Amino acid sequence: MVAKRMLFLVLWLIGMSGVLSALWINLPASEEAVPFSPVAIKLLSLISPTFLLSIAVLIGVNLAPKVGLSAPFAEAIAQGTAQKFLLLKPQIMPGLIGGAIGGVVISAWSFLWWSSLPLDFLAKGEALSETTPLLTRILYGGITEEIMVRWGFMTLLVWGLWRMLQKGCEAPQPAYVILAIVVSALIFGLGHLPLAFALTAQATMPLILYVVIGNSFFGFIAGYLYWQKGLESAIVAHMLTHIVMIISDGLKR
Repeated sequence: MVAKRMLFLVLWLIGMSGVLSALWINLPASEEAVPFSPVAIKLLSLISPTFLLSIAVLIGVNLAPKVGLSAPFAEAIAQGTAQKFLLLKPQIMPGLIGGAIGGVVISAWSFLWWSSLPLDFLAKGEALSETTPLLTRILYGGITEEIMVRWGFMTLLVWGLWRMLQKGCEAPQPAYVILAIVVSALIFGLGHLPLAFALTAQATMPLILYVVIGNSFFGFIAGYLYWQKGLESAIVAHMLTHIVMIISDGLKR
């Protein structure tokens, strides 16, 4: 029980680094009068991701060990294991490879679809990218989103399939884990649509396909890494993907 509580605390604190990094984003000035100051608005905007993060961490801490999923490095910290970084080492190279592939493919995908996307989406998306600090993209996208989507949601899917279809016996069959990877990746892709729609008045089919397919592709990579190597490997991949995309965006300007 103590180890579970410590693991919850470790992952929650790591995830909160991403949530709090959103405070560094410069929000556009509102043309309408609002009853809150910009600082208050930023603080209020942290409530939802903090709640989702807390639920995701709780789910993973309780269900991941039951279905063979893990966060080796975080678990070693929680348990006070010596030589913690030896558990991180096997995860780094797969994560770097996955992140490089994800960043290059998504950048190429963006290049191919550029001319099919609404002009206001492109303009506002570029402005948002310029005002979002690199550290925020790395911390929130790389860490917080992985804890929410992989550690929380994907783990819940694997556990649900395992309980319903295998009656909780033996290790989950690979087919069920793969299905959970696919579903969580698609949900990850769909989860980016609200932001995309907020950046344009034209919710076109090319825009929807661009957002969902591009983000889902990385979701497949991250899900596989989480399954085979551990949560930290997926986090490394997500961080590097953002870095590659930022470099690619810079080269296009």
